[in-house]
Amino acid sequence: MRRERTIELIDTQSGGDVSRIVIAGIEPVPGATALEKARFLQREGDGLRRLLLSEPYGDPAMSVDLIVEPGHPEAQAGYIIMEAMGYPMYSGSNTICTATALLESGTIAMTDGVQSVVLESPAGLARITADCADGRVESVTTRGEPAFVADRDLVVDAPGIGPVRFDLVWSGAYYAMVRAADHGFAVAADEQIALAAFGDAFVRAARPGLRHEHPSLGDVGPLPFVHFMGEIRAMAGGGLESPSATYVHPGVICRSPTGTGTSARLALMAADGDLAPGGTLETISPRGSRFLGTLTGPAEVGGLPAWDSTTTGTARLLARSHVTVDLDDPLVDASDLEALLRE
Repeated sequence: MRRERTIELIDTQSGGDVSRIVIAGIEPVPGATALEKARFLQREGDGLRRLLLSEPYGDPAMSVDLIVEPGHPEAQAGYIIMEAMGYPMYSGSNTICTATALLESGTIAMTDGVQSVVLESPAGLARITADCADGRVESVTTRGEPAFVADRDLVVDAPGIGPVRFDLVWSGAYYAMVRAADHGFAVAADEQIALAAFGDAFVRAARPGLRHEHPSLGDVGPLPFVHFMGEIRAMAGGGLESPSATYVHPGVICRSPTGTGTSARLALMAADGDLAPGGTLETISPRGSRFLGTLTGPAEVGGLPAWDSTTTGTARLLARSHVTVDLDDPLVDASDLEALLRE
């Protein structure tokens, strides 16, 4: 008997970053919350992540978002974020893509005009405002968990680079915030290979000495991301803009400026007194895509001063597909996958 299973996907992109939304074909994941479900997959069901982010089914530069039952009564759906580096607690671009896919597929009913959506990520509730017209989501504004500056003026000696000074900021994951100009970068398109090489060398050197703990989420794993901060410029119509690039894993600089990277930058600027509530920053990726970050006000995380902010972006649907998984294919690692796939 052939052991084949089918997974239903909606492929999306926001700012150029591709997110694969898994909307059907997976058995219920154990756990009362999105966080518990994510940690179960990390321990006992990592085959799904590996399958959809590896050849021949996918590419490690993509992300996967698995739709799950939420644990919080306010949430309309839960989602678990999977990337090559593991299981991020929150992601702005993935949230924008997930909300767009759920609305445009009819999984969450869409109405024209401004619509509120609440999703449950492993980090907590993502409160979303979607601007919808003629059956399309024109833009998504999402507010995730508060961001806070965890450590200032850290220095790591990275092989082949030398001393790198950075700040450590939490914004759904820990980010090493590096001032690009200190290392000769303008954060331009032709620097992406060099930025990725720098990020890889830096992360390998920095990880052993950095914290893994979040005040309320516990162990969130080793440092996943580096955010290269370009020059801040005033925009003609008001507000600020800055070239920005996020290193996510070996060889990959995000095509978008990233929502969590933008949120981390806003928190750092607020802590430095460079941005007040209501202030905005448009981050610009090396490929020219933009996210709009808005600082909304002060908050607190585990007794630490923190900042709430929103990220606004647009996602577009790329494909709707039913993927066949042949569990007898030698290229499919079925060891911790078969139990997750619905017959």
